[in-house]
Amino acid sequence: MPAVGIATGGGGKEYAGKLTSYVLVTCIIAAMGGLIFGYDIGISGGVTSMDSFLRKFFPSVYRKKELDKSTNQYCQYDSQTLTMFTSSLYLAALMASIVAATITRKFGRKWSMLFGGLLFCAGAIINAAAKAVWMLILGRIFLGFGIGFSNQSVPLYLSEMAPSKFRGALNIGFQLSITIGILAANLLNYFFAKIKGGWGWRLSLGGAIVPALIITVGSLILPDTPNSMIERGQNEKAKAQLRRIRGVEDVSEEYNDLVVASDESKKIEDPWRNLLQRKYRPQLCMAILIPFFQQLTGINVIMFYAPVLFNTIGFGDDASLISAVITGTVNVAATCVSMYGVDKWGRRKLFLEGGTQMLICQIVVAACIGAKFGLNGNADNLPKWYAIVVVIFICTYVAGFAWSWGPLGWLVPSEIFPLEIRSAAQSVNVSVNMIFTFIVAQVFLTMLCHLKFGLFLFFAFFVFVMSVFVYFFLPETKGIPIEEMSRVWKQHWYWKRFVTDEDYPNDGYEMSKPTTVKTV
Repeated sequence: MPAVGIATGGGGKEYAGKLTSYVLVTCIIAAMGGLIFGYDIGISGGVTSMDSFLRKFFPSVYRKKELDKSTNQYCQYDSQTLTMFTSSLYLAALMASIVAATITRKFGRKWSMLFGGLLFCAGAIINAAAKAVWMLILGRIFLGFGIGFSNQSVPLYLSEMAPSKFRGALNIGFQLSITIGILAANLLNYFFAKIKGGWGWRLSLGGAIVPALIITVGSLILPDTPNSMIERGQNEKAKAQLRRIRGVEDVSEEYNDLVVASDESKKIEDPWRNLLQRKYRPQLCMAILIPFFQQLTGINVIMFYAPVLFNTIGFGDDASLISAVITGTVNVAATCVSMYGVDKWGRRKLFLEGGTQMLICQIVVAACIGAKFGLNGNADNLPKWYAIVVVIFICTYVAGFAWSWGPLGWLVPSEIFPLEIRSAAQSVNVSVNMIFTFIVAQVFLTMLCHLKFGLFLFFAFFVFVMSVFVYFFLPETKGIPIEEMSRVWKQHWYWKRFVTDEDYPNDGYEMSKPTTVKTV
């Protein structure tokens, strides 16, 4: 077994500055961009379990669910039109993220957030007023455009504003907002489903305008990042802004490094083509594989369809929504654990612990569901203790994801890209995330129908593969300034073959001593 070189955070450059209240407030406001993504994830699964919604837009699914009691439980929600309602958003987000890369680079991170908020507002209004399936899908497309812009810009904004010592915790604020959005959506679904007259789904879908307005108004009052200002030639403003966010007068060391990074980035005429250069092979691989693996943890299956899933394994409609609220609460709490520990314990430890936890839970859930429903998908009423066991292990699985692949899947890609390829690489990251979110959302119900409880084993296999990948190929990035991140690749046992001394002189950073490397 080869040795694994892990670049540690200690021994590197420490810029002057502290965590100021100004930075804390701006990062909290920016992180609210995650609310729109989280609210949508939570709301879509909830409304698709509401009978009034199914009767109006998906009558064939309603008949299969309610009128044909002989239907295989694994297959009762199998409808390509229903899954297109859910997954069309992610195809739109994929297309928007490509455009957002140019806007983020040329006009700054905050304008990309503003466009995202406005487009999400439009989608929420169309969905709330929907009279036919085509209006639902059109609204979802606008929501997707909004998510594409916000997911492109918010993680970059947070990583660039935060001091390196606190970058992990502040960046995870984005994931925390996603989990809060999911929880809020689950709570609203529970209460709106009880509204007499069957129009509660309109409130659920229209409620998306609230998080959209938060990020829209927030983006108007947010300052831009010093990195982005320098990239657009506003050097004096950038220096003044750097003094303000670091809370000290002497920021010359960090400022000079940002200018050097910007000068290098301006030499690049086409950042998309530049991504293919050999020296950027490690970053490109991470930009593709981390979001790919993140979607194949199976988490969106749980969050999209938590009410549907719990209904399928024998819970009533109300009980299934309550169970979704429980998983949403666990999600928020575990993300807070990640915020506390990511800059103390490091990224790798959280990735590996969370992966092990998810793997065990998926195997247990598959065994529980398989033992009760077998291959034909039919079972008598689920004993209360049995249902509780399933919920406990699903919650443990959600916790494992929420302090590992959930936040770190956004944090690590946003902090490893050098400025010259940052917007383009983040666009690749978001695009891959959305491609596989779309694919998983589109085929999940069909896979559940055909693979049955084996679907959880399918995702468990990928959790094992991604944990092995992290162990051997992901270096530790804790505490390393974002503009000096290149050094971790030069000191890694595998990635160092793709970089040379000419690519990263002085061990990949300007003036400080090399970081220590330990072998595992």
